[in-house]
Amino acid sequence: MSSRESLARAEQLLARLESTRGELERLSQTEDADRALEILGELAELSRAVEEELQRAKREAEEESDARS
Repeated sequence: MSSRESLARAEQLLARLESTRGELERLSQTEDADRALEILGELAELSRAVEEELQRAKREAEEESDARS
């Protein structure tokens, strides 16, 4: 996977993160604590996935840069 692909994947994950955060915001008005906890778990997973993709993109960009040198 290239650094551009990793960045694109991170952008997709960030969009999902924002969508899920919006769902949590809407849910905050309904007092459904169980679903709120599920959404918080989803947000944590998405955040970790975004971080992993960004780290992968950074490593791949460095490797691509080193290969050109």
